[in-house]
Amino acid sequence: MAKKKLVVTDKTACMACLACAQACSEAFYKVSDPAKSCIQIVVGKDGEPVPKTCIQCGKCARTCKQGAISQNAKGVFIIDKKLCNGCGECVAVCPMQVMVKVPENDFTTKCIACGICTKACPMGILEIQTKE
Repeated sequence: MAKKKLVVTDKTACMACLACAQACSEAFYKVSDPAKSCIQIVVGKDGEPVPKTCIQCGKCARTCKQGAISQNAKGVFIIDKKLCNGCGECVAVCPMQVMVKVPENDFTTKCIACGICTKACPMGILEIQTKE
């Protein structure tokens, strides 16, 4: 199975401008709010920005008791909003802390490797990679 995911090609080049996070939140929630983004920019131990992305590990899917998270043919884990009850267990187990659960929605969101953030990044350090 192919494995498609968002990767950061040069973590040291991130300027923490949040253009990627804003583009993601606008795509999913129609608001510019980095807290609602499936890519997060956090401050590293050295004080430098660190982009965190979904590594498509599947831990969320293995945790979901509703069976709402499944892997598609491209290797991307996706959430079925109709099956998701918004319990947040998947958010709690995400090793990258990039799953989003907002109070106003009954479902969780995660990166689907759509590439919207890659187009928004002025540094060009985000890309969607597919490995066979």
